[in-house]
Parts: sequence; C-alpha cells; structure tokens
Amino acid sequence: MRGRFITFEGGEGTGKSTHVAMLGERLRTFGIPTVLTREPGGSPGAEIMRYVLLSGAARPLGPNAEAVLFAAARDDHLNTLIRPALEQGKWVVCDRFADSTRIYQGVAGNVDTMAIRAMERIIVGNTKPDLTFILDVPAKEGMRRADTRRGADGPADRFEGEALTFHERLRDGFLTLAANEPDRCALIDATTSKDEVADQIWRVVLKKLNPATSPIQFDEAANA
Repeated sequence: MRGRFITFEGGEGTGKSTHVAMLGERLRTFGIPTVLTREPGGSPGAEIMRYVLLSGAARPLGPNAEAVLFAAARDDHLNTLIRPALEQGKWVVCDRFADSTRIYQGVAGNVDTMAIRAMERIIVGNTKPDLTFILDVPAKEGMRRADTRRGADGPADRFEGEALTFHERLRDGFLTLAANEPDRCALIDATTSKDEVADQIWRVVLKKLNPATSPIQFDEAANA
C-alpha cells in the first residue's frame, strides 16, 4: 500500500520546518512509519544543490537557471528518497516541494509558467502530494521571524535577502495557489501560537487522510 505524501509551503518565517517535525511526531504516535525531508535537499545530490542555490552562487545565472537547478535537485530527491519511501508504505512529510518552484521562480521570478509546468510534468510526474499545507503570515512578520531565527550575525540566504516586495509577491502567489487548488491545499493561519497551528494542521490531516486507517507498523515506525 502506497504511503501518503504531505508537503508544507509558504514564505520565509512561516514555521514550515517546525510543523513538519511536529506533524511527524504525531503521525508516529499512530505507528505510521514517517520520513521527514526538505527541499532543496533531502538526498545527497540534492543537498549539494541546496548549497549552490541558497548560497546565492546560482543567482547570477538568473531565475530560469535556478528553476532548472531546483528541478535537478528534485529529481534526485524523488528517485533517491521520496518514491522508495512511498512504495514501502511510509508517509513522507516534506518542507517545500514543486509548489515553491511555481511561486518563487514562477510568480516572483517571472519564469515562464509553461516551462515550469513542463519541468514539473517530467520530474514529478504522478508523485504529487496528497495534501499540501500553505502556512500564511504577512510578509513583514515572516521576515521578522526569519531575522530572529537567523540571529544578528547570521547571513541571509539567497531568498531571505530579497526585498520585502519580493516576499509580498510570494505570499500573494501562495494565497492564489490555495484558492485555486482547495482539494489539495489547506491554508493555515500561522500567526497564532505554535500549538494552535499544529492543532489546525492535525484536524486537516484527520479529516482528509484519516491516519487511523493506515496499517499499523510499530517496528518500522520506531526505525523510520
């Protein structure tokens, strides 16, 4: 039985990494073997690409080239980690996936939508998320959180360093995505407390994916 594939999306500072971890912990209480991962990254080859992309080394090449690099990293991630895990019946929870390319490179970077969709069709194919959470906070608040998380001396990464107007375009793009794909995407108000956000997320998982009906595999869950 194929596992479930859940992704988290949103702008900077929305709490995606925190809630990936919290959801993973909750799923494991059901005995569900769960793999937590991220993009860019998640596999050895993709982690190399993560450094290239987030360090800004690829920025001079432009958004089109960045979109291709993200697609290459995603291909390695899918083939090395995501697809094998799903085929084993594990649930995969991923911090960012193809929607981030649609929004960061497509909406904010003005890469041609047809080009992005073509790469997604080739790379992602049928391995699409069963459920996508879009965590939403105002762009200014998200950047404040990102600055706090990074600390006074921490350098901003490739995208954190963009102007506020860039991050406002990102937020608009994610809100539009949530409105256009309500069956897959769940928009979550991430301005409330961490526990309140986690409870919102869990209610959606219970309603849409019903983890209690998944095969209980305690041994695998312990080792996942």
